[in-house]
Amino acid sequence: MAEDLLHGHEPSDYDASSIEVLEGLEPVRKRPGMYIGGTDERALHHLVAEVLDNSMDEAVAGHANRIEVTLHADYSCEIRDNGRGIPIDPHPKFPGKSALEVILCTLHAGGKFGGKAYETSGGLHGVGASVVNALSDSMVVQVARNRELYEQRFSRGVPLGPVAKIGPAPNRRGTAVTFHADKDIFGSHRFKPARLLKMVRSKAYLFSGVEIRWKTAIDDGETPAEATFHFPGGLADYLSETLGGATTYAAAPFAGTVDFREKFGLPGKVEWAINWTPSRDGFIQSYCNTVPTPEGGTHEAGFWSAILKGIRAYGELVGNRKAAQITRDDLVAGGCALVSCFIREPEFVGQTKDRLATSDAQRLVEQSVRDHFDNWLAADTKSAGAILDFLVLRAEERLRRKQEKETQRKSATKKLRLPGKLTDCTSKTREGTELFIVEGDSAGGSAKGARFRETQALLPLKGKILNVLGAASNKLTSNAEIRDLCEALGVGLGSKFNIDDLRYEKIIIMTDADVDGAHIASLLMTFFYSQMRPLIDNGHLYLACPPLFRLTQGARRVYVANDAEKERLLAQGLGGKGKIDLQRFKGLGEMDAKDLKETTMDPATRRLIRVTIDEDEPGETSDLVERLMGKKPELRFQYIQENARFVEELDV
Repeated sequence: MAEDLLHGHEPSDYDASSIEVLEGLEPVRKRPGMYIGGTDERALHHLVAEVLDNSMDEAVAGHANRIEVTLHADYSCEIRDNGRGIPIDPHPKFPGKSALEVILCTLHAGGKFGGKAYETSGGLHGVGASVVNALSDSMVVQVARNRELYEQRFSRGVPLGPVAKIGPAPNRRGTAVTFHADKDIFGSHRFKPARLLKMVRSKAYLFSGVEIRWKTAIDDGETPAEATFHFPGGLADYLSETLGGATTYAAAPFAGTVDFREKFGLPGKVEWAINWTPSRDGFIQSYCNTVPTPEGGTHEAGFWSAILKGIRAYGELVGNRKAAQITRDDLVAGGCALVSCFIREPEFVGQTKDRLATSDAQRLVEQSVRDHFDNWLAADTKSAGAILDFLVLRAEERLRRKQEKETQRKSATKKLRLPGKLTDCTSKTREGTELFIVEGDSAGGSAKGARFRETQALLPLKGKILNVLGAASNKLTSNAEIRDLCEALGVGLGSKFNIDDLRYEKIIIMTDADVDGAHIASLLMTFFYSQMRPLIDNGHLYLACPPLFRLTQGARRVYVANDAEKERLLAQGLGGKGKIDLQRFKGLGEMDAKDLKETTMDPATRRLIRVTIDEDEPGETSDLVERLMGKKPELRFQYIQENARFVEELDV
């Protein structure tokens, strides 16, 4: 239970001295994308998540059991909880300022660093409230503490006055934050009630001890004006609602909760729910400290490892030797899973916390889930048998397709049906192979010398590929570059695309680090998105990250991806002897094979960016692709007008 997470800390421990300050707030309005991932609609809604996470932290820590989220008619959002209330006494390091003002006007200030006030929290970085303040043209914070009500007002990160006592509040406690997003930052974007309601509902599922009340004055025709969410069953309730009436292999999902303190002597816990169904594709939604982690991370890895080891062990126990063939891909195929963990001081990749990186989380989650899964399989042999049979069938089907693919690959190689420009790899299987799509023959020449012949293939493109949005179908099929690309990949376009026919495991777009290269990459991503969408959904499409500069000082050689890092290294040196020699790579063709291999192609030293689609709002991705790449120039011009003010550097 949440009360157990307190570890003996009383509410009186949460005062101004709990707030630790790391640095100032100035950069947020200048570079909002660094803190909330952009200035689009997704980033706008992330503001609500940042404030809501703070209230959820109060609930998880056992200090609040009710949160109210209200969307007002002017599109301002109010989030109120009945927790302890943000401290309003003077901060020890800033005697002239209240702790409230320090929290809301200083980056990296909060009660989440030292671990005294919170054992687990979603707002780890301490930037959430201050970033929301900086990006709001109006923010009003009311705090009810010690039977008194206090208020402070802000605009664009600047306090409009000190904290003021506005009267007695004998029956109220907690914090209320009301903010209005700054149109100078977010342009014409507005909060969408349906999207906020979905966020609110998922938060209530993630912590069964909280009740969340929703109100909206905006009528979108589908979202209720008022609703109350409280789910004592937690994730099991969430999974049942998500699957609806779908047929499942287990009568009831495998669900449970483990308190890390009881099992490992550490603060935190993990909760999960999973079932398998033939009715839909599998999915996993994971969370850490109630924050969604759409790109997964160590907690997801630990969960799947426990399930995989458990089902293989059960197969061995009942004498089914084919269970050893089951892989994680087979589990995910029809497995619908929810995983939520609470841990102290989580490490995320990026401020928007899309991926959990805490290494201990994998061990804690795997060991917690594994014991329960073994017991669950043994106790419900009917469900266990049905799940095992389904997974074995998936494994056999996957192996059969692999065998066919190997045969097709050998056949295709022998009959020379591949495009002449393709430099293929020698591997006869798809596993571990990569196709680099490069621009021009000069880059292709360097890449030939840099590649691993066994697993890495090259396809040079001549010029810019056709913009497929709005192009007639006969144009697509007659275009030489698209035809070569399809033949190299082994797949067809649109409805004829079959992921099982794909000849390579990774498709890597490798273009120059300039405007033309970015345009070619955009055209290719548009092509894959519109004609081969499953290739992206299944994690096969990547972008290479070639460097812009090479700095050499004596025997030391460093590659740099941007001007800021270049200037820093030029100023401080590389640790070698003599003058620093600077070379700018205007294109991949200027790099020798050694440079290209070390920086861009060698899996041991390169960096790749996986191309993904926002699962929460797939419609927004389609709209953005249409605006930027479609036939209507006025939509493109409108987008540029809305976003050009945030562009600080142009490489033209």
